[in-house]
Order: sequence, then structure tokens, then C-alpha cells
Amino acid sequence: MFTNRIRVITALLVVAGSVVLAACPSRISIAKLNQDPVRYAGKEISIAGRVTDSFGALGRGAFQVDDGTGVLWVVTGHYGTPENGAKVAVTGHIEQGFSLGGRNFAVILHETEPRR
Repeated sequence: MFTNRIRVITALLVVAGSVVLAACPSRISIAKLNQDPVRYAGKEISIAGRVTDSFGALGRGAFQVDDGTGVLWVVTGHYGTPENGAKVAVTGHIEQGFSLGGRNFAVILHETEPRR
């Protein structure tokens, strides 16, 4: 009887963990984002790395994240800006600035969820 309860609890934990993980956006390297930003445009993705530059006021601003493969600017409107050197995981939507001569410029991540 005790063994059956453990099995049921274990099964419920596995199902709950699967649901939580399925709801999480996939984490992408910044190098992949910079190589093909159109592929990720409008999709919710996550990146993680260390903040190398930031500026903002009154909960709004921007900060640069370096994950070791590249750097990407993150624009935030609700969650404030982290300090330089902070380790962050950020979720948001990729947006493109403009293209010139076949090159994309100003690819940013617009933050949509609180940082972890």
C-alpha cells in the first residue's frame, strides 16, 4: 500500500515536471540568434548569460547580455535593469531593427517575463 502511494506520487511529479518544462520557451545561444534572426522573429525564446552593459530609469531601459557566443541587447519595460556583471536568464521576443546591404542591424530581445 505504501509502495503504491510512492508510485502515484512519483508519477504525478513526473507529469507536473513535464508540463512545466513544455511550457518553457527554448533557450537559444546568442550566436544562433545573430546568425539567423529572421528564423526567431516574433517567437518567444530565452537566453542566459552575464550582463555587460546596462542603462535605465524608472523600471525601463536596456541591457546587454553576453553568453560566451555573442552579445545581444535586451529591452525591458517592466522589470528594471540588472547590474553589470549579474547572471541572468531572459525570456522575450526577438525583434529586428533594420537591414542594410543584406546585413541585419539592431537585433534585440524585447523582455516579456520577469528574469530568473
